[in-house]
Amino acid sequence: MMEAHVDQAANATVENPIFIDAPIILTAIVLCLLILITIVGNLFVIAAILLERNLQSVANYLIVSLAVADLMVACLVMPLGAVYEINSGWSLGPELCDMWTSSDVLCCTASILHLVAIAVDRYWAVTNINYIQARNPRRIGILIIAVWVISLGISLAPQLGWKDPDYLDRIAQGTCLVSQDTAYQIFATCATFYLPLLVILFLYWRIFQAARKRIRKRPGTIQPPRERRGILRLVTRRPREESTAFTITRSTPDHSSISPEKSSSYNGANITPSTTVTPTAVSTTTTTTTLTNPTSTSQQQQVVKCTKRTRETIESKRERKAAKTLAIITGAFVACWLPFFLVALLQATCQTCEPPKLVASVFLWLGYFNSTLNPVIYTVFSPEFRQAFKRMLCGGTRGLR
Repeated sequence: MMEAHVDQAANATVENPIFIDAPIILTAIVLCLLILITIVGNLFVIAAILLERNLQSVANYLIVSLAVADLMVACLVMPLGAVYEINSGWSLGPELCDMWTSSDVLCCTASILHLVAIAVDRYWAVTNINYIQARNPRRIGILIIAVWVISLGISLAPQLGWKDPDYLDRIAQGTCLVSQDTAYQIFATCATFYLPLLVILFLYWRIFQAARKRIRKRPGTIQPPRERRGILRLVTRRPREESTAFTITRSTPDHSSISPEKSSSYNGANITPSTTVTPTAVSTTTTTTTLTNPTSTSQQQQVVKCTKRTRETIESKRERKAAKTLAIITGAFVACWLPFFLVALLQATCQTCEPPKLVASVFLWLGYFNSTLNPVIYTVFSPEFRQAFKRMLCGGTRGLR
């Protein structure tokens, strides 16, 4: 009787192969959705910058180039990677394997190095006021060209002879990997991830320090007395949007009308890393006091104390917001790519330390997922990008060419 049940189960499995293919079908659906979301997200970023006049700034050239690199990951790398995963092996030949691995290294390295270039641009903008005036298409273009040239050099090195002896044997056995030569792997992993990671962490730490220092230097302002009524007038200004070195405020198409002391470009939109306090303008939610009666000194002191407490609260909120933004930017990058590059370096230095195929696949696609997150991370803090996306989805035309 038991044997009959076993035979019936075996026959049911043969007659219904969908039970065998269910994990493969689920994997295919998930990977296809990931590829589609990555393509759509990066296309939206490119279209928003090309169509919206107020997003067409020099600093946004870096965002466009980053989106192009991530779009190439989604179009050239991820589809063949999905085929590789679904087939559980490589059956497309050594030539296509060479093309796929070279494209993989080129596009992923370019995506990572663009994050470094954006961090460098932000650091210069926040720590050097004169950089805002010096920023021009030529300077940003040099950064972009340097990113792509370095990425191309790293990706083409195996094709120029820097391969391990077992390269073709692995492909014949159904495994397509970039050159596993120890020296190349150490060079590639350090140049592609570990060195950029150190640079990004250092630059964003310096940016945060500069932002916190400038936030704490914003004093309240008391206007000079007016010769009108002999009473105390409290003029409470409308709160402005909180701004730090990382939060984005509204930019204008005419960048020449913005003084560099009050604005610097951040991801193509204008930010205010430091606010210049003038006799007629004060920082966020500052209460402005106008005195004409000498007997109102106690009331003036009370207003100043209230203003000081309000300013301290705003400073702490700005610092928390800056730290949160930095944590998102660096945390997403590290979480996506660190596992893959740890395994890559471990495999290159320890021949017997090969991880399970499932783990290696998850780490690889986690790195690809960074190209899906980049359009969100580098635009979500900009109200202008959000409005541009909303107009594109709803069919609006305001602000277009």
